[in-house]
Amino acid sequence: MFHRLFVPCLFIVALLASPALGQRPQVSPEEQLKQLLQRFPDADADRDGTLTREEAQAYRAKLQGKDGKPPDRKQLAPPVKPTYADVHYGPHERQVLDFYQSKSSQPAPVIIYIHGGGFVGGDKRSVNSAVLQDALDAGISLAAIHYRFVDGDQTLFPVPQHDGARAVQFIRSQAKDWNVDPARIACYGGSAGAGISMWIGFHDDLAQPDSPDPVARQSTRIRAIGTMGGQGTYDPVKIKQLIGGRAHEHPSLLKVYGLKSLEEAMNPTPAIQKLYDEAAAITHLTKDDPPLYMMYNEPDIVPPADAQPGQFIHHPNFGRQLKAKMDELGIENVFINGGGIPRSPQPPGGMLDFLKQHLLK
Repeated sequence: MFHRLFVPCLFIVALLASPALGQRPQVSPEEQLKQLLQRFPDADADRDGTLTREEAQAYRAKLQGKDGKPPDRKQLAPPVKPTYADVHYGPHERQVLDFYQSKSSQPAPVIIYIHGGGFVGGDKRSVNSAVLQDALDAGISLAAIHYRFVDGDQTLFPVPQHDGARAVQFIRSQAKDWNVDPARIACYGGSAGAGISMWIGFHDDLAQPDSPDPVARQSTRIRAIGTMGGQGTYDPVKIKQLIGGRAHEHPSLLKVYGLKSLEEAMNPTPAIQKLYDEAAAITHLTKDDPPLYMMYNEPDIVPPADAQPGQFIHHPNFGRQLKAKMDELGIENVFINGGGIPRSPQPPGGMLDFLKQHLLK
């Protein structure tokens, strides 16, 4: 037990340590934090898909414990045990979810948490414990899902998006056994999880009424969406135009499409452009889509010339673009620009209250 926790502690200490005097760090501070986020998604306390140095330091202290000793691993998991854990909604090992059932006597609405991690990492157990408890107290059940990671070869976009939609269908198929109201389902998540949540919410219904698979016959439509640091598009050409700097050079933007070079990504073939459009939530947005609550915590600045590749991939301009189109279509939306100051989804009037408002009416 100690060894398993001691190793990540050492890794975090090493990444947070300053280089020796006169030495140049081999990896930038931003890249160090990205590496930490991929390995330890639970360290992202506000679930916005961006790990700050303060969050990393707090996570290290949590791992070490107040007395300097690692706590029992159980302390790192959500305090509420799932009613049903690691339930398969599909055949792949990553197509599993945890379901936390409320004690409501009536069929209950469901909030689905979709984790972030650049589509290459992350864990359903990173669900915010306070949000989980608040939802259960309000009579809302909660599901937290895994989905398949992209690998740059066989598993590409829009596989994670389709997994998220399949999870919605599966939960609907369990309505009787899990006391679910299939008409009241919402999705939320940070970064990659935000993108999947929006894609599900904006995409046309993927239900296949004539399918022999009872899950596939279910609707994928949802009632509300919550996002933290979400991207309405993963088209690197459009990201460069929208954000500037080097956000479009994020390594995941090559991997999700199976591309080998930035030049290839910035000069897409018609087939790749079609895939860019299919994977972008904003291209599916129509006036009948559900309301959206957006939170952004990255600094609201023009990315500097010396920005690192992929930096500012959670820029508030993504939210501005979404808000403009949703306002044009007359769809309810809330755009919260933290300007670099972390915000929680739980305070009164925040994202959780927004989801509850649309699920409990």
